[in-house]
Formats: sequence, structure tokens, C-alpha cells
Amino acid sequence: MPTTPSPDPDHDRGLAADLEALASQRRRGALRWLGGAGALALTGAGGLALLGGCGGGGSDEASTAGSSSSSSTTTTSGNGTTCAAIPEETAGPYPGDGSNNANGSLANALALSGIVRQDIRSSIAGATGTATGVPLAVTLRLVDSDASCADLAGYAVYLWHCDALGRYSMYSSGVTGENYLRGVQVSDSAGELSFVTVFPGCYPGRMPHIHFEVYRDANTATSWSNKLLTSQLALPVAACEAVYATGGYPGSTANLAALSFASDNVFSDGVTLQLAELSGNPADGYVATLQVGF
Repeated sequence: MPTTPSPDPDHDRGLAADLEALASQRRRGALRWLGGAGALALTGAGGLALLGGCGGGGSDEASTAGSSSSSSTTTTSGNGTTCAAIPEETAGPYPGDGSNNANGSLANALALSGIVRQDIRSSIAGATGTATGVPLAVTLRLVDSDASCADLAGYAVYLWHCDALGRYSMYSSGVTGENYLRGVQVSDSAGELSFVTVFPGCYPGRMPHIHFEVYRDANTATSWSNKLLTSQLALPVAACEAVYATGGYPGSTANLAALSFASDNVFSDGVTLQLAELSGNPADGYVATLQVGF
């Protein structure tokens, strides 16, 4: 199991306050889509796991991907179940985790009041934009790949991805003042956590994907320097094609047609451990699931 990192002594205390405010809420309560047809509901965290997303950097992200590691380890539990560690990947140029600047100032969504949230479709902390697109529910199950897939409770995940136009909030032209499609959740006793978001678009040069970082707990999820893992999740091609055919994702159909997992600069060495399982349809929304071993 990953070791606990040394906390940043200067980390923002707003996140801890957010966690306390949410402590009385149970993630296993009903999750319902807001304002969408089809009322896709998650009646509990059980069985629903992760997502995929979009990049947003095009050639910029491609230039950083080469420094990432794609190695993984595999163990076998007592009942014969294979438990593998998800590959480490680049965070790309738009993490918003305090590791770089955006438009002349440090970009750290983790320092924002309200960043601990399940529904990440709207901006927070004074920003008012809302990302539109086909609804997507994302649930990740965190497990210890060195201990027969034991559930990892109390870990925090910071998740972010691009919008339907392939833009990253905080960085991309037109949305530099927004911080939507970014949020933090903490795993429950079953190692599960959930997000409510929208299906990401596909920009030139990258297969649709979502970025995430894992932290030991919410109190350390305040700066990239405390992260235990950085990886990316992929979305099945058939679901991407169906979503992009709805018309709300201009350019994504053509971009996707020019790509493949084999040519992608991150997923070309194998995507099995990062490819989410999806259920649903464009009209009602999708549920994406993935086990994250580390």
C-alpha cells in the first residue's frame, strides 16, 4: 500500500473545512442528474466506478507525456483474482493542482473553497459557468494492489477533464475564469468515490480521457507535492462515437476518427487497466466504472 507523504506545512485550510462540512453527507445516498432528461440515478456507490475524459492540450500535452511512467505491477489474491496497479501517467499541462501557472498566476483549484464536491459540472468560489454535455456518472474503487485488492478507505481523488469543446477550465481561451470539471472526493469504507460530470469532448491529438491524482486524505489534497499517484482513464470508442454524434460536441467526431489507442501518446503501450466500463446512452447519460489499483 502506498506510504503517507509528508504534508505541505503551508497547505490551505479551506479544504479541511469543506471536508468537515460534508462529513454528515453519505456518498451512498442517491445521486441524481440535475436538470437532465432520463433521471439517471446512482442509488449507491456499489459497483459503479470510473470514467474517461478529454485532454485539452493537444501538442502541449503530447510534449509532457514522454516523461510519464507506464509501468504496473500485478499480484494475485487468495481467490485467484488478478489485482494490478494502474499505470502512472503525466498530469499534462492543465492540472490546476498548484504545479504550474495559468495566465500569469499559480493555478491551484485544490485551494478553492468548495472543491470537495461530488457534482463538478459548475464552477465555484465566485465563478459562475456550467459545463454542458451528455451526463456522466463516474465512480472509482481504490484498492491496494500489494494486498490482494484490499479496499482503500479515506483516500482522496482530485479529478479533472476537458469540456465538450475540448477546453480546460482555468487555462483554455474562453474559460480561464472558470474552474468547472474539477473536484475532490474521498473514498468510503468500500474504497469507492463518485463524481457527477459531463462526457468530455475529443480534441486533436489525444484519445478521450480523464486525469486524476490520488492523495492519502483530503487534508493532504491541497498541493500536487503530496500526491501518491497520477494517472488517466480512457473511454470506450463506441460510446465516444455515440455521444459525439449528438451534435453537442463540435469537432469531436472528426478528431476521434483520426485517432486510436495505438497512436495515442499515453495509451499506446496498453489501455486495459485504464479503460472504463460504460453503461447507458446519450439520451439518458452514462455510468462509467473502473477499479484503480496502486
